[in-house]
Parts: sequence; C-alpha cells; structure tokens
Amino acid sequence: MNFYDDTIAAPATIPGTGAISIIRLSGPSAFAIADKVVKLHSGSVAEAKANTIHFGTIFQSPSEPLDDVLVSVFKAPHSYTGEDSVEISCHASSYIVQTALSLLLNAGARMAMPGEFTRRAFTSGKMDLAQAESVADLIAASSESAHRAAFNQLRGGFSSELKELRAELLEATSLMELELDFSEEDVEFADRDKLSGLIAEAFAKVSSLADSFRLGNAIRNGVPTAIAGPANAGKSTLLNALLGEDRAIVSDIPGTTRDTVEETVNLDGVLFRFIDTAGIRESSDTIEKAGIERSFRKVREADIVLAIADICKSPLADLSMIISHVDPSHQKLFILLNKSDILSAGSPAPVSDVLSAGSPAPVSDVLSAGSPAPVSDVLSAGSPAALAKDIETKTGFKTLAISALNPADIKAVKALLSSEMKDRIGEGGQTLVTNLRHYKALKEAQEALGRVREGLDAGRTSDLVAQDLRDAISALGEITGMDISENEILGNIFSHFCIGK
Repeated sequence: MNFYDDTIAAPATIPGTGAISIIRLSGPSAFAIADKVVKLHSGSVAEAKANTIHFGTIFQSPSEPLDDVLVSVFKAPHSYTGEDSVEISCHASSYIVQTALSLLLNAGARMAMPGEFTRRAFTSGKMDLAQAESVADLIAASSESAHRAAFNQLRGGFSSELKELRAELLEATSLMELELDFSEEDVEFADRDKLSGLIAEAFAKVSSLADSFRLGNAIRNGVPTAIAGPANAGKSTLLNALLGEDRAIVSDIPGTTRDTVEETVNLDGVLFRFIDTAGIRESSDTIEKAGIERSFRKVREADIVLAIADICKSPLADLSMIISHVDPSHQKLFILLNKSDILSAGSPAPVSDVLSAGSPAPVSDVLSAGSPAPVSDVLSAGSPAALAKDIETKTGFKTLAISALNPADIKAVKALLSSEMKDRIGEGGQTLVTNLRHYKALKEAQEALGRVREGLDAGRTSDLVAQDLRDAISALGEITGMDISENEILGNIFSHFCIGK
C-alpha cells in the first residue's frame, strides 16, 4: 500500500481540557468519509467550497445525534498537509471525541501516527524538514523567546539561509567537476580566488550558525543557571525567592543540600532553569563530597553562574573555587554578596575568626593579572555597596550586595538575569539553531568546508576538493530534508510529535 493513498484521522486537541476539541481528517477520501459521519445542515462536505466552515450534526445512529459540530473544509493543495482535509470542531467531551473518531475510522479512515499530518506536509512540499521540526518546537514553546525562535524557523528564515548557501556551493562543485571532463586540457572553470572567498564566507556562516546552538538550546529548554557557593551562604533561600515558593529546604545546618535541585521560571519572556547546588566546603562525608563534585560539574555546564557568598565572612576566599571552574569565553558569572542586611546592622563576623582555620585558597591564580588585596582589606569597614564594588574591581565580575530575604534585591537579581539574556538575544532578528540534529549537521558541514579550505591551500586536485564540497552540501541538505530519503530517519524525527500534528 502506498503510504499516502489512505486517509488519516486523529484528535488535534486534548479532550476534556477546554470547551472545544478538533478532529483532523486528511487524505484522498477525507470528504467522502466526513460525509458518511457528519450531516451538514446544507449541502455536503464534498460539494463545499474550499476554505469554508459549515454547521452540521454527527449521528452515532440514524436516530441518535452525538453532537452539533462545525466542519472546516480545505481542498488540496491549499491545506496544512497539501491534501484534501477536514477539521471537525466538537464539544470537548472525551466520550464525544472518541465516539466521533470511531465513526470516522469505521467509515474508512486510519488512525494517524505521531507527527503524520506534518510529515505529509513535508512530503507534499508545504514545508521543508527544518520548518516541519519547528512545528513541534512551536507547540512546546513555554516562553516568548522560545516561541520567537520556533516561529522564525517555521517562517523559513533559517531554511532560506541554508538553501542560498547550498546553491552557491553546488554551483562551485559543478564547475569543479566539469573540469574533470577536460582534465587533459588543464583548464579551470572554477576561479580559485573566488572559490576561496566563497568557502571562507560559507565557513564563517556555518560556524556562526553552529555557535548559536548553545544560546538557542538554552532558550528552547531553559537557560541553565547554577547557584553555587559555600555552605550556609543562602543558596536555597535565593532559589526559593527567585521561584516565589519554598522549593528547597532552608536550614542553618551546613550540608543540608547534598544534591542539585532544579526548577524553571519565566523572567521577561525567557525561561531560566535554576540549579541549586550543594554547599562548597571541605567535608569528610562521602555523600556530601559527591554532592560538592556534582556542584562543580553543574557550574561548568551552566550558561550563567550565580556565585553567592556570605558578605560577613571572607567572600573572595569562598568565591575563588567557583571562579576557577567558570570559562568566561562562553559563561557569564555574577557574584552575589548575600546577607547584606546583617552587615548593614553592624555585626559582621571578625575576619580573624573566619580565617582562623588556616589560609584560604589563593585567589591570585584565578583572578586577573595582579596580586589581589588581602581578604582583611576587602572586609574593612564600609557599606555593603562599597564592598560589592571592591569585589567587582578585584575580580572583574559584576557584583551585587543583596539580602535573599529582601524582595527589592531579588527583583534586582531578576533584572540582571533578564538584561543579560536580552543582550544575547538582541531584537530577535538573528537565526538561532535550537535543534540538536541541525547542530550536528552544521558541524559536519563545518568540518567538510575546513577540508575544502585546506585542499585549496594545498593545491589538491579538483576531484578531491569537489568530494569535500559535496560532503558539505549533503550535510546542509540533511537539515532541510533535501538529502534525506530514508523512511527510518524521517520516522524517527516525526515520532517525537504529538498525535494529531
């Protein structure tokens, strides 16, 4: 049986969650099957004009109506799937939806598989593969930034860039392969200088798109933001304040948090995934030590690190280990000096008490050039704001003096995070790669273009350079679906869609 010779049906909405549910029907017999199940109050579905809505009734038996419905009619190729399609809007009762669906299946339709409507849209040329995958991202978007990234991709901006780039590389490849037919004449159809310039531009473009995956993936799944610091610095209190709920256990007993606690919150249209980590300190407890090592791993994996320290103790000594695990080339670190309300009250712990156990880890190894001032100098008399400014000068990282119990300070932390992501995202006009499959294909294209560049510099023969060019073209084509023909690959992609889409 030809996969697209049959007609499929499925609910496009979740029954029971609202007033209305929609059942989709698509395929060559969509109109005929709909007419067997729905009696329009005027005319028939098969006779209806395209892109029109009609009032009708579904009967579960000749004399027993099931529901009054609205029937939307779409005729090929002007439908989502490119096929004749019908959407039946009924009341969102599970009984009504299941009974209506059973009637459609008994009338000749087949239950749609996950993502099959979108797969048919891709096969019929209504959208390319990258656009089709963005449909799932659009449905799953839980923040404004994730929605914008998915919608931009659905509109075809990303695909257009790739298709234009692929066309230029394909033309260059054709000219190089044409040279092979005239190898004895020793002629060059592809100007090497122009080709080198094209490859340089293509490499830069592909590299830029691949590099955008870190930000795109963070926007899609939540920006990983690690909250790290010594025991009893206020990490769990900060997490609860940022979430607006008591999610983490707060205690003055050191080592309360032994594993990571993760929660998400939407700040100004960006989803942040906050990770509360175990307190960093010397410990002989095996379980706590494992939690501390996991803390360092989460710090290294995070996009943003909130390094929190007790302003009344020795901030630089406590922060030094965290700073040493942060890579400023792709991570952002903010220092939060907590418990500023206590310091403002005039009762900070003496520095000599904090350091009595011995010398803290040297911070000169992890700070910028120059010998940092002794901790005692940093904690000399002064306001929390002055201490924060001093720490910021010495470390080079943005520093705030806060109280995790003060709503105004929590608002300032949220504003800091929101501002950071707005600066990264910009106005939303740039293309962001959010799909892991796309990222892997871009890296393959990047490697192939790198080989092309090396081949041109080394004066390699046209056939070798052309093969590397074809590898790059093939990798780019995998993203939009131009070089994907295996049903297994397509099946895997669309299996992650919900049924009815």
